[in-house]
Amino acid sequence: MTLIKSISGIRGTIGGIPRDNLTPLDIVKYTAAFGTWLKQSTSSSSVVIGRDARISGEMVSQLVSATLQGLGLHVVDLGLSTTPTVELAVVQEAASGGIIITASHNPIEWNALKLLNQKGEFISSEEGQQVLTLANQEDFHFAEAQALGTYHTDDTYIQQHITQILALPIIDTAAIQSRQWRIAIDCVNSTGGLALPPLLKALGVAQIGTFHCEPTGQFPRNPEPLPENLVAFSQEVTKGDFDLGIVVDPDVDRLAFICEDGTPFGEEYTLVAVADYVLQHQPGNTVSNLSSTQALKDITEKAGQHYFASAVGEVNVVKAMKAHQAVIGGEGNGGIIYPALHYGRDALVGIALFLSHLAKVGKPISALRKQYPDYHISKNKITLTPSIEVDSVLASLQHKYQDHPIDTVDGVKVIFEQAHAWVHLRKSNTEPIIRIYAEAPTPEEANQLAEQLMTDVKAISVS
Repeated sequence: MTLIKSISGIRGTIGGIPRDNLTPLDIVKYTAAFGTWLKQSTSSSSVVIGRDARISGEMVSQLVSATLQGLGLHVVDLGLSTTPTVELAVVQEAASGGIIITASHNPIEWNALKLLNQKGEFISSEEGQQVLTLANQEDFHFAEAQALGTYHTDDTYIQQHITQILALPIIDTAAIQSRQWRIAIDCVNSTGGLALPPLLKALGVAQIGTFHCEPTGQFPRNPEPLPENLVAFSQEVTKGDFDLGIVVDPDVDRLAFICEDGTPFGEEYTLVAVADYVLQHQPGNTVSNLSSTQALKDITEKAGQHYFASAVGEVNVVKAMKAHQAVIGGEGNGGIIYPALHYGRDALVGIALFLSHLAKVGKPISALRKQYPDYHISKNKITLTPSIEVDSVLASLQHKYQDHPIDTVDGVKVIFEQAHAWVHLRKSNTEPIIRIYAEAPTPEEANQLAEQLMTDVKAISVS
C-alpha cells in the first residue's frame, strides 16, 4: 500500500493506514491544504472538481467537495468527466483552481488528487511544496456555519469541450466525414465512454464500435494503454473489419491507436503523427520529455523547426513549451498538448487532430505509420526496495558512462550517438519504481540496452 506526493499530485492506494495510503483522513488533509493554498494565492473563491469512473471516485469526491465547502470555497462539480475537460472548465468558470480525482493509468485500487491552478494547469513543484508544507503543519482555518461554501453540479462541460475542439481551424470535419470510417473504441469502462462517442459523431465518423464504454469503473484489463494490454481489443479491430481502433486511459489524457491490421500504431507515435500534421499548418517548435521517442526530433527538424526536451511530467513539458513557444508537444505515453486549445494532455483534441491528418493522407493508418522513422522503445521498471538508494545508483551510472553524452535534467539519460540509441533512468512520479526506458533502431538493440542498465542497477544496489 502506497502514498506518493509528487508533481503529479497526491496519489495512493485506497484503504489501510493513514499517512501510508490514500485514506479518508489523507484525502481531507491534502484537500484542505490545497484549498488553503488557493485562498492564499487567488482572489476567486470557486473550485472545479471532476472524476474518472473508478469505484472509489464517488467516495473521494464527496470528501473533497465537503472539505472545500468547509473552507468557504464554492464547488463546481462536473461529476464523471475527463482530465482535460476539468482543465478547460477551470478557465471557463474563472475558478481559483481545480481538483481532478483520478489515478490516470494506475490499477483499480489507486486514486489520486490532481491539482490545478487558476489557468487549469498542474501546479508547479514549488507550488506543490507549499501545499505539502501546509498539509504537514495542518495550518487550516475552516469557515463558520454562515460562511460555508456552496455546491452545484454541471454536466455540460464534455459537450462544451467537444464544441471548442470542432471550432479549431485545423480540424477538418469534412475530410473526416468523406472517409466514411468505421472506428472501434476502447474506453476501459471509464469516462472516455461519455466523451469519445459524441466527439466521433460530431467529427463525422460513419460507424463507431464501442468496447468497454460503460463508466462502471470496473476496468476489464490493466488500464494503461500499452500494446501488451490491448491484445484482445486489437483482435476485435481486425475481426470487426474496422478502419482503426482508438484507446484512451481512464481519465482520457492518454491516447493510443490500433491499425486496421491489428498492429499497434505505437503510443510513442501518437504525438509524432499529430505533430507532423500540426507542423504542416502551424510552423513552430516542438517539445517532448526525455523518455519520448527521438522520431519527434527527426520530423521537427525535417520541417525546418526546432525540437526541445524537458524533464518527465506534464508540468515540465508545459513549462518548456511556453519557454520555447512550441506549437505542439506532449509525452511519448500518448499525451498530446495542443496550446491552441489549452496547455494540458488531451486525448480528445488528439483524436480530432490525428483523424484530420489521416483523412488528408488518404491511406490506411498502417501506411501512415510507415511514413515515420522507425525506432523501438523498451519500457522497463524496477520496484524500489529499502536496499536501492536511487540517488547513489544514478550517480554511479553517470560515472560508469561518463564517456558518453549524459543528460541529468531528470534522472540520468545516456546517449549512444553512433548507435542512434539512448537509455533513460529515473524515479517515477506516480509509482514506487525506477523507470528504465531504452530506444534503438531495433527491438533487440533496445531490449539489450535496457537489460544492460537493469543489470548495472541491480549490481550497484547490492554492492
